[in-house]
Amino acid sequence: MIFRPFYYFDRGCSAYVFGCGGLGRCAVVDARAEDVESYASFAAEKEMQITHVIDTHVHADHRSGGPELARRMGVPYCVHESADVDLPFTPLKHDDEIELGNTKLKVIHTPGHSEDSVCLLVTDLKRGPDPWFVLTGDTLFVGAVGRPDLPGRARENAADLYASIHQKLLTLPDDVEVYPGHFSGSVCGAGLSGKPMSTIGFERRWNAMLSLDREAFVEALADVPPKPEDMARIQAFNRGHGEIQVGL
Repeated sequence: MIFRPFYYFDRGCSAYVFGCGGLGRCAVVDARAEDVESYASFAAEKEMQITHVIDTHVHADHRSGGPELARRMGVPYCVHESADVDLPFTPLKHDDEIELGNTKLKVIHTPGHSEDSVCLLVTDLKRGPDPWFVLTGDTLFVGAVGRPDLPGRARENAADLYASIHQKLLTLPDDVEVYPGHFSGSVCGAGLSGKPMSTIGFERRWNAMLSLDREAFVEALADVPPKPEDMARIQAFNRGHGEIQVGL
């Protein structure tokens, strides 16, 4: 497998390009609008064809490059079926699987940060049948969890987030690596570590939010950072109300 994180320290964001080098197929996850060319160039350098462009949710803190990259590559732009967007997309459902040669990813629907949030569980079949890592978007961070208040209904969303983490992510093996959508510097959660990756086992042991019961978890998430600057305009852009339109 070829795996390349792209880290953006201005907003504490991560994007990912990964796939099968042998068969030359890859996906781009959580692309940023200002860096679309970098993902395409990296894939070309590694002689991989981008076959899927995926957003783990409709972002509130930065403009997504997913629709534009999908348009340029002539491939599907993928978000969860519940995403509130006014542009063409390929809907993802819980338990959907996408094959990228010997790399396989499975969609895990993890509502809480937003209704359309998903995590992506990735397996390298050349390595073995067990999952290697999970891209957790804004659901689980290193040392923290996603904020539930951006869509409104904060307490209900916090309860959904608790269920998503405990019933779906913490059931994964301890050695599964965790690559979140954000690290320290982001306003999409409180108390994020500056370390951009972890493991399920490490988070289970050291992430203080994961040791709380449901009621305490919901109460703790009442303490969140200010909402992202320009959030309304960013979300409008990412929902297709901005300068771009996507044709698959």
